[in-house]
Amino acid sequence: MKVTLERTELLKSLTHVHRVVERRNTIPILSNVMLQAEGGDLKLKATDLDLEVTETISAMVEVPGSTTVPAHMIYEIVRKLPDGSQVVLETSGDESTMEIRAGRSRFSLQILPVTDFPDVTAGEFTHAFKTTAGNFRHLTDCTQFAISTEETRYYLNGIFMHTVDSDGKLRFRAVATDGHRLAQAELDAPEGSEGMPGIIVPRKCVGEIQKLMDEPEAEVLVEISETKIRFTIGSVVLTSKLIDGSFPDYGRVIPKNNDKELLVDRDAFKAAVDRVSTIASERGRAVKLSLSEGKLVLTVTNPDSGTATEELAVEYNAEEMEIGFNSKYLLDIAAQLETDSALFRLADSGSPTLIQEGGDTSSLYVLMPMRV
Repeated sequence: MKVTLERTELLKSLTHVHRVVERRNTIPILSNVMLQAEGGDLKLKATDLDLEVTETISAMVEVPGSTTVPAHMIYEIVRKLPDGSQVVLETSGDESTMEIRAGRSRFSLQILPVTDFPDVTAGEFTHAFKTTAGNFRHLTDCTQFAISTEETRYYLNGIFMHTVDSDGKLRFRAVATDGHRLAQAELDAPEGSEGMPGIIVPRKCVGEIQKLMDEPEAEVLVEISETKIRFTIGSVVLTSKLIDGSFPDYGRVIPKNNDKELLVDRDAFKAAVDRVSTIASERGRAVKLSLSEGKLVLTVTNPDSGTATEELAVEYNAEEMEIGFNSKYLLDIAAQLETDSALFRLADSGSPTLIQEGGDTSSLYVLMPMRV
């Protein structure tokens, strides 16, 4: 194999694919990226057996062929080569090493046979639809922070995506929860998503997709089966296994009859929570919200260091109440809100609170209270 290509193009592609490769691997081939030169293209592929990323870029192919080289090593080499240089990739005659040349730089890397490289993409996809990167990013950005990191409840380690009938319209919905908070976002269901199975997209896949969807107007092809999901964005194809499990009936934890409404300026609220939580301990991140007509008082008490309070003018006309929340969770939700105001729908100090963007119902958040 012998190919020549632009350093910039190769680096961009390696950036996309090498991230999938785990730093520590018990299976040597999984530390490698596969390079396949054919026609006028170089195809790169990397996998961790759950996730696979491939990208095809233009290259000058003198001798077609394929090989695998250490992913993080080739990425670091190409990253450090001079900008604008032409990179030559050439395997040795005995297929034991690959040489990387650019200007006066020479590197020789050990290679492993392509025949050992696993293929994750086998199987049929039953549903396919197209959307924009901006739309899909909106769904994942709004919900990703609520994904559980608790491995015992593995079915919460991802975002649940499915279609629902809402007021006679089909909507595509994403939900994530860790048992303390829940995030839900939705948009009009794209054509082709009707009847798709409810799927749980793993956390690692969500993170990689967000990095690939950096151009909001770019078209994304999403293909779904019972066990896998595949995204095609330009020349990049990402395939992931889905989490095999049943997502809980999240509808039961979304409060329907919370009658106390609090409308607060999002930025002022976020800044106030951030300030008072400065003295909170790592273990007890509780911030107390004391509500009375037109006024909200935030209080944090830490027996080891002191107390902090801040008062905000708000729109609130219901009976006085006190409720406590984890300050980090409040800040996480406030960071997702895109409108200038945040609407809290409360019941009492022991019941879940519903948080929405003022005037927008396409996303919602549920937060469990804390004792304060």
